[in-house]
Amino acid sequence: MTSSPIKSYLPWVVATALFMEQLDSTIVNTAIPAMAASLHVTPLSLKAVVTSYILSLAVCIPISGWMADRFGTRRVFSAAVAIFTLASVLCGLSVNAPMLVAARLLQGVGAAMMMPVGRLTIIRTFPKSQLLAAMNFVIIPALIGPLLGPTVGGLIVHWLSWREIFFVNVPVGLAALYLAHRYMPDYYGDKPRPLDLIGLVLFGTGIALLSWLLEIFGEHRIDATSFAVLLFISISLLAAYAWHSSEVLHPLLRLTLFKIRTFRVSVVGGFVTRLGVGGLPFLLPLLYQLGLGLPAWQSGLLMMPSAAAAMGMKFISARVLARFGYRQVLIVNTVLIGITIAMFSQVGAGTPLYVIVGISLCMGFFNSLQFSSMNTIAYADVDKSDSSMASTIASSMQQLSMSFGLAFGSLITGWYLGDMPQSDRAMLSTALHHTFLTLAALTVLSSLTFWTLRRDDGESISKGTDSDEEEAADVKAQALVQTEVQSTKG
Repeated sequence: MTSSPIKSYLPWVVATALFMEQLDSTIVNTAIPAMAASLHVTPLSLKAVVTSYILSLAVCIPISGWMADRFGTRRVFSAAVAIFTLASVLCGLSVNAPMLVAARLLQGVGAAMMMPVGRLTIIRTFPKSQLLAAMNFVIIPALIGPLLGPTVGGLIVHWLSWREIFFVNVPVGLAALYLAHRYMPDYYGDKPRPLDLIGLVLFGTGIALLSWLLEIFGEHRIDATSFAVLLFISISLLAAYAWHSSEVLHPLLRLTLFKIRTFRVSVVGGFVTRLGVGGLPFLLPLLYQLGLGLPAWQSGLLMMPSAAAAMGMKFISARVLARFGYRQVLIVNTVLIGITIAMFSQVGAGTPLYVIVGISLCMGFFNSLQFSSMNTIAYADVDKSDSSMASTIASSMQQLSMSFGLAFGSLITGWYLGDMPQSDRAMLSTALHHTFLTLAALTVLSSLTFWTLRRDDGESISKGTDSDEEEAADVKAQALVQTEVQSTKG
């Protein structure tokens, strides 16, 4: 049985690392226009600064579970925090866009180990009946990052330069390292398993190539024939991995977990839903700063209501899920998210400030409930022995969907903008409005993926129906250990 001090401090350890990661990502989004001006590139072309980070996450997350099982959660988590902090310094020292993208790739490597291992430790420490409360506790402090990030980033960009925004991570990273050393439990895998190098090459190459094609599509940097050939190669690599994973004993990602209905619906439904919402953190600062002509600090302030509402929802999401169930919440809430995204298409130069704040509050409120629901029901029917693999797959698909969503949002905006210059405020606003409507329609359609859930799915988490069984199992396991120790002494 996990000790009470560990259960008390572990959520703070993971939350500190998530705070740093969330703070960094939200600060970067607010500073995109300033970065573009400083590096002499267009704002939409700087999506590579964001997508490179998410791409690195998607490629490296699949080995995070293996590394945690092999080297221990404490060592891997601490190394990840150190890499992320060092990469933040390199981002601040970048002198051009390629160097900044390379530093962001390194940041993604650190985050790829940091977030999944932190989530895995939470899953292994808390029983399913306490999992929703534990994850909500982790997310509440972590949401302070999105709350402060846009404002702090806007003020730094307004008074100093965009480079200083990356140095904010240094003291937070040092604090996370201290907490991890003191309070992070050191879990290892039950049985050592070899690293699936062939699977890593197939999956990593296929995903990297597909993400790169999505990034450059529509920018006229590659002809249609080359694009089609590379797209075929990327899909073939991913198909080859699917076949490979069914033929080996220890695949990189065990796709047979998708036979578990709740896990499958959570991951697949979450992937489609995030395609619609994944581009908003990048597109909204463009709407506020370039479309409405607001300075960076005001744009940052307009991003705060969404984060504040997300924090508020974490306090009541458990009761909402217990009252209505995962199926009803996910179906209705997904539609509400789509409607809220569509409301951003009505935001223009004459829109009252309180209307923008109201829409942002709704966005944060519904998004928070959505992610809490999708991220927890995934483990409702997964055995603890499969928690490492399930966490790895869920984290990989989550980051892929965010990367694809960002690329998709930027692509749709560029398509609506056409050959018009991005400096034309009116045209950019119109293109962004059409993009919001397109993303809204996709999000509403994604609600169909949650209809396959049953009314009682996830009750082991939302209502704690398995608490007695799990606690009894923990007590029994502890008693067996004590018996073995006594017999050894005898």
